Amino acid sequence: MENQIWQDILLVRKKSPLVLNITNYVVMNFSANVLLATGCSPVMAHAKNEVMDMVKIANALVINIGTLSEHWVESMKLALKRANELSKPVVLDPVGSGATPYRTDTVNDLLSYGRFSVIRGNASEIMSIVSDEHKTKGVDSSESSDKAVNAAKWLNQKYNSIVCVSGATDYIVSNNRIAKIYNGHPMMTSVTGMGCAATALIGGFIGSIDDKFRATVSAMALMGVAGELAVEKSEGPGSLMLNFIDKIYNITKEEFLSSLKVEY
Repeated sequence: MENQIWQDILLVRKKSPLVLNITNYVVMNFSANVLLATGCSPVMAHAKNEVMDMVKIANALVINIGTLSEHWVESMKLALKRANELSKPVVLDPVGSGATPYRTDTVNDLLSYGRFSVIRGNASEIMSIVSDEHKTKGVDSSESSDKAVNAAKWLNQKYNSIVCVSGATDYIVSNNRIAKIYNGHPMMTSVTGMGCAATALIGGFIGSIDDKFRATVSAMALMGVAGELAVEKSEGPGSLMLNFIDKIYNITKEEFLSSLKVEY
């Protein structure tokens, strides 16, 4: 299976999928650079006048609610509807769900409006979708990823979406399958947009690979291994951001496979 993950990375590089991101202002540049380093072609667009046309030419749609506004939500719904009509894969990042009623309500509204191939969030975000009792610390998780596995299973069953819970251990849940990825490093949490970049990366992989569970596992594996290796060359979060993009770009099969820690 590890070799298959590497083959998926090569396939994404070869296919260079166009990934439409309706994402937040904070992470647009970083997410775009991570996608480019992976071999994907990113486009950031949120105008109602063009999102449906963009969906037509995109291989995947990423919806990220990080900097919410009612006009963006309208664009998200238009894009989601068209993506579902065209059977294009869609990934949702419920950034900060649980922090305010508006964010939580928006996530639930989107989930009821259309189908998502993948939902990716931290533990608090995933748990907040299931229960109002769980709150997030701004946009950061106040819970460890292992505590959100049952919530992920519930979401998977209700919405038929693959659910990815990111954290010290990443959990990918789909039907009776669960993958655990033990790669990454705590310093990654000090770089803004790492989680959002992971969501964008999933968009690139599900836009290239038919098996969406495997695609999500492969995307998160690349994210974790590249981050872990980049930390070794970094003095702090600033250099990590640059080293991470470089490592996504130049990672080799040998270093990837020797570092990967995945369990099914």
